[in-house]
Amino acid sequence: MAHQPTAQLFYNPRSGGFCGRKLRALADAIRAEGARVILTPSADGEPVLSEEATHVCIAGGDGTIRHVAAMLAQRNAALPVAIYPAGTINLLAREGDSTRDPARFARILFHGGSVRPHHPVTLGRSMFFACASVGPDSKAVAGVSPALKKMIGRAAYLVAFVHQLWTWRRPRIRLRADGRTITCEAVYIAKGRFFAGPWSFAPAASVSDTRLHIVALSRARRRDYLRFVWSMLSRQDPAMLDGVSGFTCSELTIESDVPLPVQADGDIVAACPAHLAVHPTPLNIR
Repeated sequence: MAHQPTAQLFYNPRSGGFCGRKLRALADAIRAEGARVILTPSADGEPVLSEEATHVCIAGGDGTIRHVAAMLAQRNAALPVAIYPAGTINLLAREGDSTRDPARFARILFHGGSVRPHHPVTLGRSMFFACASVGPDSKAVAGVSPALKKMIGRAAYLVAFVHQLWTWRRPRIRLRADGRTITCEAVYIAKGRFFAGPWSFAPAASVSDTRLHIVALSRARRRDYLRFVWSMLSRQDPAMLDGVSGFTCSELTIESDVPLPVQADGDIVAACPAHLAVHPTPLNIR
C-alpha cells in the first residue's frame, strides 16, 4: 500500500492578506488529492519542518515565503515546495506556475511534473530569493507605514517612495566584487526576473542561475531615478542607460558612507555593510 503523502502548509496569520476562509479551502483541496495536511503558522521564531512532511506548501507573501524557504535552504531540505500567492506582490510566485485556484494548486503540488531549482542568496543571517536593493527605494521600504499598507496594499510603497525621492541625500555606496570596487548611489541585485511586480531591471536574471545580476546607478538624482524606473515600466534594459552599469558575480559586498537599509523581497532584512552570496544548494520549487 502506497504511503499517504503529507503536505505541510505554512501560513502567516498576521499577514495583511491572510484569510481563514481561503486557507481552509486550500487545505480542503489538498485533502481532496488524498493527502494529509499539517497546518503550521509561521510568524515568530524559526519555522519547524515536520518529519512526516513529504511536500511543503507556503501560503503567503514574499516575507512569509522567505521566512520558510530560508529554513528549508539552511537545512538542505530536498522536499518539493509549492507557493500559493497570498501577499502584496508575490515576486517568487511569479517565477513559476503559481495559481490562486485551490484545486489547481493542489493538482500542481502532487502532479505538476518536474521542479525547478532555485538558488537563494545569503545576506547576513537572512536569505532572499527574488531581489534586493540599497538606495532610495530601500529607504522607502523602511519608511512604509504598516497601517497604510494594510489599508491600501502596495500603493503604500508608492506613497513612501514619492516621499523618499524628495528627501534622498544621495550617500555614496561602494560595491566590491571579483577584486574590483564600484562607487554608486543606488544598487539593485536580481536573483529572479521580477522587481516590485511584473517588471524587471535585469531581464537575463534567472532563479536557477548561480550568479547575481547587479545594476548600479552612478548617480541617483530624482531625474536619474525616474529615468531608471521608466526604463523598467517600458520593458527596456536599465543597464543600457548612461550612468548605469550592469555586471554579474556570485558574491557582493555593499558598503556605504552612512547607515543604509538593505531591502530584500520587499522587506528590510539588513543594513550596510552587507555581504551577499549565492547559496550552493537550490530549493526544488514547483
